[in-house]
Amino acid sequence: QVQLVESGGGLVQPGGSLRLSCSASGSFFSINAMGWYRQAPGKQRELVAGAASGGSTNYADSVKGRFTISRDNAKNTVYLQMNSLKPEDTAVYYCNADRIITIAGTNEYDYWGQGTQVTVSS
Repeated sequence: QVQLVESGGGLVQPGGSLRLSCSASGSFFSINAMGWYRQAPGKQRELVAGAASGGSTNYADSVKGRFTISRDNAKNTVYLQMNSLKPEDTAVYYCNADRIITIAGTNEYDYWGQGTQVTVSS
């Protein structure tokens, strides 16, 4: 069984920074794409940023130039550096692994972490 564990959320003032981390644990061979999603109260979950295993990244327009996603494949960890935070960034942030290749060589899809709260407020 694979688990994704997030950390790094909290309360920060507008203009501040936070760094989220998500580590995958368990027995598996590799992970395809990993990403960060967020869900604000009363809104649908949305993609914030994604990082493919080969290194390519993509971002929501609302966070381009402020957030940076990175991966350490050796540690099975993905990070989200969030700078110039705004109140509208307030949400629960979830880590996602879209496809995990197991030791047996099978594919398992769509793993999620438990979520970490980010609150941007003065």
